[in-house]
Amino acid sequence: MNAPFPLHRHLNVESIKVGYPVGRHVQEIVHGLTFALARGEIGCLLGPSGCGKTTVLRAIAGFESLLGGRISLGGRELSRTGFTASPETRQVGVVFQDYALFPHLSVWDNIAFGLRKLTMAERKARVDKLLSLVGLGSHARLYPHELSGGQQQRVALARALAPRPDLLLLDEPFSNLDVDLRERLALEVRDILKELGTTAVLVTHDQHEAFAIADHIGVMQNGEIVQWDTAYNLYHKPGNRFVADFIGQGVFTPGIIDLPNQQVNIELGTLPLWQGVDVCDTDQKDAHQVDVLLRADDVIHDDGSPLQAEVVRKAFRGAEFLYTLRLPSGQMLLALVPSHHNHAIGEKIGIRLGADHVVTFPAEGQASGS
Repeated sequence: MNAPFPLHRHLNVESIKVGYPVGRHVQEIVHGLTFALARGEIGCLLGPSGCGKTTVLRAIAGFESLLGGRISLGGRELSRTGFTASPETRQVGVVFQDYALFPHLSVWDNIAFGLRKLTMAERKARVDKLLSLVGLGSHARLYPHELSGGQQQRVALARALAPRPDLLLLDEPFSNLDVDLRERLALEVRDILKELGTTAVLVTHDQHEAFAIADHIGVMQNGEIVQWDTAYNLYHKPGNRFVADFIGQGVFTPGIIDLPNQQVNIELGTLPLWQGVDVCDTDQKDAHQVDVLLRADDVIHDDGSPLQAEVVRKAFRGAEFLYTLRLPSGQMLLALVPSHHNHAIGEKIGIRLGADHVVTFPAEGQASGS
């Protein structure tokens, strides 16, 4: 695939192919994947289980060889077909999913483990600085089993950062933590990496983690990056139906594009094209069927609206409810509603369209003209 950005940045992953032997054949898991990061940028590979994201991370770390393509870091070639620099020579740090802390070493000694070439004074200065940075200065003499999951994660991060790696890889580092802690720690990790100017790649299936930590996110499907973009663009300008469905919460509702009147007609009302509607198939705009992506924040609860929808499901989220609503036609919608509007299952509520940026795709089953 062609890179949607210039290569020859700090980290360059160029058209890599990775696979595993299955009998006499090799099953390719990653198919010509490309991305690049400038020094100090944080990238994320986001996707469902089995899409190949961890395999890409292992290839960058040097744990997997390449069937094709090239990986370079800081101008130094790390991998190509027939050549794989050993992991210990790459200047790449890794934070593993299970943290992989040494249980018999204290927090201080865990962080200092990779600093044996430094003098004792240099080691002490480096470890003390990192302990302060990750907020564990008073925990230096404790052991991993005496720490919470979030504290262990911070120790693993500090240990990986201690040798000043050229690149840090984070393999689902928050998956063992509860949901509320994940996003908060992701933001803290981002602050730490930015303060140190560390280039990093995160692998996760959790879009909230990706949004919290990454400058650029590559949504992966079947061993390929289908869109490399900012969190904002992935949410508001998904490049295809898979990204639209995977990112955020939303549903597709049928619509008709009426180009002469510059509008899209859906059951909830009319969306003028100038209002920011992106038609993803420009060859089929004129009065044709489309699927309009409506996010939960595009549907507004309004007691005064004549359009009524039945509450089918509800999920309490503290400040708000996520309601699943059924329109008179049977079409389902999602709506985020402030939690003081506590409606019962089966109750009908007034709603209106509040979308100012809606993405449409050719209706499923319709041939694409692109």
